[in-house]
Amino acid sequence: MGIGQDHSRFKDIVKGRIKENFRRYITHGEMIGKQENEYVKIPIPHIDIPRFKYGPKQQGGMGQGTGQPGDAVDGEAGPGKGEAGDVPGEHVLEVDVSFDELAEIMGEELQLPKIQPKGHKSIETIQTKYTGISPAGPESLRHFKKTYREALKRSISVGSYDPDNPVIIPIKKDLRYKSYKTVVKPQANAVVIYMMDVSGSMGDEQKEIVRLESFWINAWLKHHYKGLQTRFIIHDAGAKEVDEKTFFSTSESGGTLISSAYNLCKKIVDEEYPIHEWNIYPFHFSDGDNWSSEDTQYCVKLLKEDLLLKVNMFCYGQVESKYGSGQFIKDLEEAFPESEELITSRIEGRSKIPDSIKDFLSKGN
Repeated sequence: MGIGQDHSRFKDIVKGRIKENFRRYITHGEMIGKQENEYVKIPIPHIDIPRFKYGPKQQGGMGQGTGQPGDAVDGEAGPGKGEAGDVPGEHVLEVDVSFDELAEIMGEELQLPKIQPKGHKSIETIQTKYTGISPAGPESLRHFKKTYREALKRSISVGSYDPDNPVIIPIKKDLRYKSYKTVVKPQANAVVIYMMDVSGSMGDEQKEIVRLESFWINAWLKHHYKGLQTRFIIHDAGAKEVDEKTFFSTSESGGTLISSAYNLCKKIVDEEYPIHEWNIYPFHFSDGDNWSSEDTQYCVKLLKEDLLLKVNMFCYGQVESKYGSGQFIKDLEEAFPESEELITSRIEGRSKIPDSIKDFLSKGN
């Protein structure tokens, strides 16, 4: 009971420390590289871990013990080489935090509402999965080949097997049965389709902002959907689907034709994600430059007549760049002044990532 209480208190302390430094964690990527399955390793400074010290009770004291002059006192540094520093050391502890816990903390800090899936897209089905062989079970699941093999092994070992009359009669301890477990599987899931402008004006810093923001968006969506798929599209004057690593590392020097990405997004949705089965979240990140006003008008048409009718919400994040005009977000806001499905956000730097996440997820669509 005491250990359980201590563990619970420690988790509360860790959660409190993460909340204290939450905006720093969002805007710095040191922990994103420390993902292991469904957990993330987070460095937590200044937590002193209680420890037991071996020895008789009330042992020691001033002038007691067997030490020699010049020996280090317990807790103090011993003799060593090197110059003395002028700042105190920092004790850093890495703790494993699940995506669910991160999402809960983010929801509390940014005051995000719970997502309400469209229609019946979060229905779960129970499936039976056979996982092995068991010596006990119902007759309907008896594994005849395994049972015969066990009976044959027993007969040979006790010397009762006759090759001229190979009759094998299983006894109770020979019987083998299929073992199974029930698995809850989501019948329908959510898909996030990330699109990013990779033209020359989107530099490494702009891509890092997109990387950080997409990590936290994924954490929040995974909290609400047991299965989450992600797709990645990069574009300059043309668009193509890529893997996640390529998405965040590609740089091009061509012009920008945003409609190429929207057309590819439309194709992926139409061919692979029926809208009555999937919750669909496209996110597009750019610095706001487009090839022409005609292409911008075509993008608006695609959104109005197609994409916005199929998705939970369509999010456009404009990352500030000294090379970009920033015009595209103005055109979208003019074309969709009060849209519930189209959400725009200006990302002026890393410090604005939490505000942008709140812009996108505050409606709980």
